[in-house]
Amino acid sequence: MPTPSAPEVPIRDDVIRLGQFLKLAGIADSGADARALLDDGAVTVNGEPEDRRGRQLVRGDVVAVSLPQGVESAVVG
Repeated sequence: MPTPSAPEVPIRDDVIRLGQFLKLAGIADSGADARALLDDGAVTVNGEPEDRRGRQLVRGDVVAVSLPQGVESAVVG
């Protein structure tokens, strides 16, 4: 679930695809990195596991990624 410290990452449009958001939030360096995180089962959206890079996100969605250094979260803004 969201943590109070999860930064809000503003988006231009009303929706953004999960793969694009991971790059915009600085969690993934490239589309290939985003795909690898999704394939590894490291990504949740609003607390639910997600493996679709094309998943449509809207403002308020919370994305969390389990990384070796800990969980990194961001809120779609």
